[in-house]
Amino acid sequence: MAKPGLSAAALPLLLLGSLLSASSVKADAALSAPLNVTIRELEVNSAVVTWEISEGDPVIGFAITQQKKDVRMLRFIQEVNTTTRSCALWDLDEDTEYIVHVQSISMGGSSPPSQPVLFRTPKESEKMASKNPDEVTMEEVGQDAQLRAGELIIIVVVLVMWAGVIALFCRQYDIIKDNEPNNNKDKAKNSSECSTPEHPQGGLLRSNV
Repeated sequence: MAKPGLSAAALPLLLLGSLLSASSVKADAALSAPLNVTIRELEVNSAVVTWEISEGDPVIGFAITQQKKDVRMLRFIQEVNTTTRSCALWDLDEDTEYIVHVQSISMGGSSPPSQPVLFRTPKESEKMASKNPDEVTMEEVGQDAQLRAGELIIIVVVLVMWAGVIALFCRQYDIIKDNEPNNNKDKAKNSSECSTPEHPQGGLLRSNV
């Protein structure tokens, strides 16, 4: 009894399927690992990791693994539907070594991990000592701006109060000045009424003893 075999018409379909599968695997494997992974803005409890991707890679997101050196516990950060090439690392311990890997994510999967990047967070005392005395942070700029705004408001309020006092003084002065002629008339009238009356014939009145 002859063994059942594949028909001639089925062979091209199988060959086409094999080619499609191979091309799909090749496309996923072609996604290269991120390049030039760098740690920037290194602080006591935070840092920023940046990277680059190969031109033409259909990247839709990234994945980052972060772990302390000689510690197995990992932190995994993943974000999709983004074109950003940086990520903030937070809640870091001071004076601690960390290892970071970055992977690119496409519709077909993820790339191989990048080369590991080792960095150490500084101590609080070292960070304060390395700070330039002339360096001004954004927080300090904001505080200075608030202080200056408060001082400006106080100056404006004082000027407005002084202007009100001067205006009130000028108004009172005008009222007093306007009343001076009336006061002079009243004084003159009172003085004339109190003067000694003259005799109709021109002599002074004398009392009879």
